[in-house]
Amino acid sequence: MQLILYSKPGCHLCERLQKKLEQIQTININLEIRDITTREDWFEAYQYEVPTLYQRWEDTETIIPRPSPRISVARLEQVLQKYISEKRG
Repeated sequence: MQLILYSKPGCHLCERLQKKLEQIQTININLEIRDITTREDWFEAYQYEVPTLYQRWEDTETIIPRPSPRISVARLEQVLQKYISEKRG
C-alpha cells in the first residue's frame, strides 16, 4: 500500500500518525513523507490541514479522511484495510 503523508516539521499530530503507520505490521506500507515547507504549492494546500494522508493507487491519489489523534494502531489498520478492499472491489 502506497501512502503519502503531508507533514511539516514540529507537527506533533503528524509525528504521531507517522509513528502509528510505521507500527502497522499486517499491511505492507510504503510511506512517503512530504514536508509541506519544501514546496510552495504543498504549503498553500496543506498549511492548515496537516497531517493529510493519501493512498496512491496506480496514477491516482485518494485522500483518506484524517483519523482521530487518539486512534489506536489496531483501528488505524482497520481503516486502511477498508481502503485496500474498496480499491480491489
